[in-house]
Amino acid sequence: MDELGYDDWRSRERDHHQRVDALTAGHLDRRNHGRHHPVEDFLWVYYTLRPGQLRRWHPGAGTLLLDDHAPRGRRTWRHYHHDDQGTSVDVESFRRDRADLLHRIHGLLTATAARPGRFSCYCLHEWAMVYHADPSTRRHEQLPLRLGREGTDAVVDAATLRCSHVDAYRFFTPAARDLNTLHPSRDTQIDHEQPGCLHATMDLYQWAYRLAPAIPSSLTLDCLDLAHDARRLDMAGSPYDVRAWGIQPILVETDEGRAAFASAQQDIARRGAELRARLIRACDALLTVS
Repeated sequence: MDELGYDDWRSRERDHHQRVDALTAGHLDRRNHGRHHPVEDFLWVYYTLRPGQLRRWHPGAGTLLLDDHAPRGRRTWRHYHHDDQGTSVDVESFRRDRADLLHRIHGLLTATAARPGRFSCYCLHEWAMVYHADPSTRRHEQLPLRLGREGTDAVVDAATLRCSHVDAYRFFTPAARDLNTLHPSRDTQIDHEQPGCLHATMDLYQWAYRLAPAIPSSLTLDCLDLAHDARRLDMAGSPYDVRAWGIQPILVETDEGRAAFASAQQDIARRGAELRARLIRACDALLTVS
C-alpha cells in the first residue's frame, strides 16, 4: 500500500478543494440567485452528485494517509478504515457493498473500449429530441431553434439517425424513435455502447463518482473536465442557437459542419479512451486485490 505523509495528503486535499470550487462556482452562484444556464448546469442536473459531495477528496484504494488524527472527517465516512497506522479505503467493505455495481461498470467500460468508435451520428440525437415536438413540451424551451421547427424537422427527415446511447435515445420524441437504426435499452446498453459517443464519454464522470471512495478524486475531476467539454460540443452541434451562451454553433446540416463535428468528436473520444483505460485499471485492481 502506498503511503502519504500528512503534509503531502493535506496539500493534495487543498488542491482538490480549489479545483472543485473553480468548477462549481458559476453553478452555485446561479443556483443561489435563481438563474439557470442550459449548458453549464446540465452536468449538475443530469447527474446526481452534488457539488458538496464532489468536494470530498478521496485518495483512492491502496493509499494510506498517515497521521490522520482528526476525530471527524473521512475517518467517519463510509468505506474507510482507521487504525494506528493511518486511514485508508476499506476495500473489503467497498467490494462487499458495491460488488454488483463494480462488476456492471467494469463490464460496460471494457465492452465499450473493445469497440471501434463511430463518428457518423453528427449530434442528430439532439435534433431527434425535438423532432415534431409539441412546442409546449420541447426540451430546452428557453433556447431558440436555429432553423425553426420546420427546418429542424427537415434535417432529421433527410438524415439517418444512428444513436447508440440509451440515455440519449430515451429522450427521442415518439416520431423520431422508429427512425433510429438502433433501439438501445438499459438491458442492451452493454451491447451498444461505443467510444465515439459523446454521452458515453460524459458518463465516464458518472462511473467514476459512483465508485467513490475507491476511485481517486483526481480521476473523477479529469472525467468531469472532459464531460464539460463533451457537453459543450453536444450543444454546439444541436439544433439550438447557443451563441448567447458563449458557444458557436456547428452547422451539422451542412457537409462542412458534419466534417467539423466529427473531427471534434474524435478528439473527445481520444481523451475519453485514456480516462476509460484509467477507470478500467482501477476496477481491475479492485476486483483482484487480495
